[in-house]
Amino acid sequence: MNQSLAPLRGPEYFKEGWRVVRRPGLRRFIVIPLILNLALFAALISWGVSQFNFWMGQLVPQLPEWLSFVEWLLWPLFALVVLLVLFFGFSVVANLIASPFYGFLAEKIAEQERGLVSPPTTYRDILLVVPKSVGRELRKISYYLPRLIALLVLTLIPVVNLFASPLLLLFGVWMMAVQYVDYQADNDQVSFIDMLRWMKGRRALSLGFGLPVYFGMLIPLVNLLVMPAAVAGSTLLWVRERPAAP
Repeated sequence: MNQSLAPLRGPEYFKEGWRVVRRPGLRRFIVIPLILNLALFAALISWGVSQFNFWMGQLVPQLPEWLSFVEWLLWPLFALVVLLVLFFGFSVVANLIASPFYGFLAEKIAEQERGLVSPPTTYRDILLVVPKSVGRELRKISYYLPRLIALLVLTLIPVVNLFASPLLLLFGVWMMAVQYVDYQADNDQVSFIDMLRWMKGRRALSLGFGLPVYFGMLIPLVNLLVMPAAVAGSTLLWVRERPAAP
């Protein structure tokens, strides 16, 4: 395929993923993790608001009257912190919860794409793959977390942060592609290292796919719908761009 068009093909796969997840037979692999993650989302927001109110209750009475405007300044700051926590924390936990379902979602989409048919998936099948799915998610976290921490530290260093901040954004985009391409790679029994090597050989395609996913994941609640669409789109990308692989 024309590699110069790779950055454009990436978003097209994500766009197609939105359509694919509406196919018959895929609903439970989407609805169940959606319900679980909505409950998690509500719990995190509730906890965050209660903690904020607690600390504001401790802080505000001690402020002089002329500093009362600080309370209004802290609310936007709180909203920004919540947004960052939701993106970096919630997406990790949400993918851990959803990983067994998303593994089967990717498998069913790959079978449809390849013209294969497998027996219906039972809830027992899903429970049996939980340890394997969670283990693969932890492998991704072990790749992601040290690099994220290093980039965050660099953003605190004057002058260096001029380069580190764009790299942090680029790394976030890259990780969105890694996160979702890995589901079908794992189904095809491709190791995480081999999957990374394959993606690095198609970096423009991978980043083109990860970019809309990244920005979609920044929007609370919308990110819950972005996840299954990203699974579907990344599965199509993997199957079509790697057709000759076993």
